[in-house]
Amino acid sequence: MSAKEDYQELEKRARELGLIGASYALLEWDHQVNMPPKSAETRAEMTSYLAGMMHEKFVDPKVGELISSVESSDLVKDPESIIAANIRELRHQYDKETKLPKELVEEFEKTTALAHGIWAEARKNNDFKTFEPALKKIVDLTKQKAEAYGYEGEPYNALLDNYEPGATTAEVADVFEKLRVELVELLAKIKDAPNQPDGSIIERPYDVKNQQIFGELVAKTMGYDFDEGRLDIATHPFTTAFGPGDTRITTRYNPNRLNDALFGTIHEAGHALYEMGLKKKENFGMPVGDSASLGIHESQSRMWENMVGRSKPFWNYFFPIAQSMFRESLGHVSFDEFYAAVNYVAPSYIRVEADEVTYNLHILLRFEMERAILNGDIKIADVPGEWNSRFEKYFGIKVDNDANGCLQDVHWSAGLMGYFPTYTLGNIYAAQFYAQANKDIPDLEQRVERGDLLTLREWLRENIHQHGQRYRANDLCKRITGEGLSHKPMMDYMNKKFAEVYGY
Repeated sequence: MSAKEDYQELEKRARELGLIGASYALLEWDHQVNMPPKSAETRAEMTSYLAGMMHEKFVDPKVGELISSVESSDLVKDPESIIAANIRELRHQYDKETKLPKELVEEFEKTTALAHGIWAEARKNNDFKTFEPALKKIVDLTKQKAEAYGYEGEPYNALLDNYEPGATTAEVADVFEKLRVELVELLAKIKDAPNQPDGSIIERPYDVKNQQIFGELVAKTMGYDFDEGRLDIATHPFTTAFGPGDTRITTRYNPNRLNDALFGTIHEAGHALYEMGLKKKENFGMPVGDSASLGIHESQSRMWENMVGRSKPFWNYFFPIAQSMFRESLGHVSFDEFYAAVNYVAPSYIRVEADEVTYNLHILLRFEMERAILNGDIKIADVPGEWNSRFEKYFGIKVDNDANGCLQDVHWSAGLMGYFPTYTLGNIYAAQFYAQANKDIPDLEQRVERGDLLTLREWLRENIHQHGQRYRANDLCKRITGEGLSHKPMMDYMNKKFAEVYGY
């Protein structure tokens, strides 16, 4: 066959894998949204089977031959072409996946599928000991995967690459350390500032039904299409995409706190807009039909959640609506009081409920913990004590129980070690992209103030969404902003914003 025919065969195989992956994702969505607890073991067998099938089909030697054929042809002479990008990333994925034994893939999948229910129960009962055996097995299997992949330096490099291709632990640690120093300085200014917002404004009774209506309104205004998506409830909010025309979001409601569901919905809708903006029909199953990295994916959710959703222009439009829907709690609250409340900064236990400033400290803590666990410096039995000690050092408050501590996140039960750094990378990229969007759209704030959020969505689609994995994360950032990953725009944004809110 010619190189062109080989590429077409790759596209056919990739689409088949995409369909199997979509079936797997649907089972995972149902697992967290609808599945009865007693079906966990059967569901684990289902997802394990599909994971093994996808692995076996992808590592077929014929796939390697097809990739090699196209690699050596004129089809990839333009390194920025869609074909070249697809082949580059397929080669990267294939070389990693072929190093994993099928038995390890299936065992890892079955173990994590069962672990989700164990984690949820342990979190509910504040009982780490219940989750400890499952976590130990997951860490052992994760180490086996890292060894199979191979790595330079430390095991974390092999895992980080799964979520942020091309990034290294040392590079991320360097950026995070610079960020940590400036965050500590910012927190000190906020703590001693003359203006201290009334955070209790968002911790009042908020009718759950109205929260849902309001959240859906905001998501629709952002451009989330409910004809190709839906909003459901999950223990840990997430977004999942099954393919063209089906991208779903979840949130969780607190009847006595507005922020959780509202900003959770905005956050997940930001993820969903990225998925909806990918050219999935043309590139379904291929790398260009998938997100550049989880850091870039997170940049979309955090931009919408914080830079838009916690901004003055956004609330100039939405606050009158919120007041009319939540009269009892907001009827006598001024705009300035409410704006300050949604930007209130205070150390707290739960990452997904954290303010903009302390959120990144949550990620730095988890980054440290994961590296130490994988390097053998922290034993699984010692995780709660290590967590609590480091948390008090970072946040100045003692953890009251494991549900508010090491059991709060779903990621470890899902085997997602190496994932957490992408959250802070996302915050950093978000600030760089949003600064550029304001340059390219000089009246962006005025548009947001009028309730026009689609202009920003279209800018994101044009500059980020449509490219998928055509560019690696740092290269995409350079292409859009003229420079690579830098924490400076994020700190500039936060210093300006919180100086205004807190009056220092």
